[in-house]
Amino acid sequence: MTITAWFLAARPKTLLASVSPVAIGTALAAHDGGLHWGAMVAALLGAICIQIGTNFCNDYFDHFQGADTQDRKGPTRAVASGLISPRMMAVGTTIAFSLSAAFACYLAWRAGWPFLVLGALSIAFGVLYTAGRWSLAYTGLGDPFVLVFFGPVAVAGTHYVQTLTWNWSTVIAGLAPGLIAVGLLVVNNLRDIDEDRIARKRTLAVRFGATFSRFQYLLCMFFAALVPA
Repeated sequence: MTITAWFLAARPKTLLASVSPVAIGTALAAHDGGLHWGAMVAALLGAICIQIGTNFCNDYFDHFQGADTQDRKGPTRAVASGLISPRMMAVGTTIAFSLSAAFACYLAWRAGWPFLVLGALSIAFGVLYTAGRWSLAYTGLGDPFVLVFFGPVAVAGTHYVQTLTWNWSTVIAGLAPGLIAVGLLVVNNLRDIDEDRIARKRTLAVRFGATFSRFQYLLCMFFAALVPA
């Protein structure tokens, strides 16, 4: 178990999916004259910790549910490959989510108790994404939750904790990173379609096939590109 193993388990190439909506929300806050550095940093680090915790949790549960096999085409999974023990991955998941909860407490102190609820829901869905056979990823429900939480919730939330004002344009703007995050998920699910089918991981790619997934990806990118216009 090394720092490199933990770095790979965090899946750094995917973390821009959590950075992007915070950046967009911050840009909109600056445009509205409400840039707040403390809230921005807390929102950014909180979002990254939630995604890392979700990635760790995914690594842990996919191993025990048979989704990570020797035939896997994607990046090496830390638990399945033996780089990190299941116990230590559970500890890492707890630490990541605990850090995100701490940042949520600061945001709630600044912007109100709903951000405690939002933080708790984000952590809960991060666990429920792959925890158990009825989890979001294993029933094909991951896509809408990724769209909402990596999109409008993250952008509008980041804007609000800085400006303390509500603006519907932030929700619309949030559709762009949300749709791109769904596109990233679609690419992963399409890559893993054969292994997921064997593991009974009923993603939309498994349920409706590769052609559906390619069309879904095209629509996500098309409508994401329309949002700035």
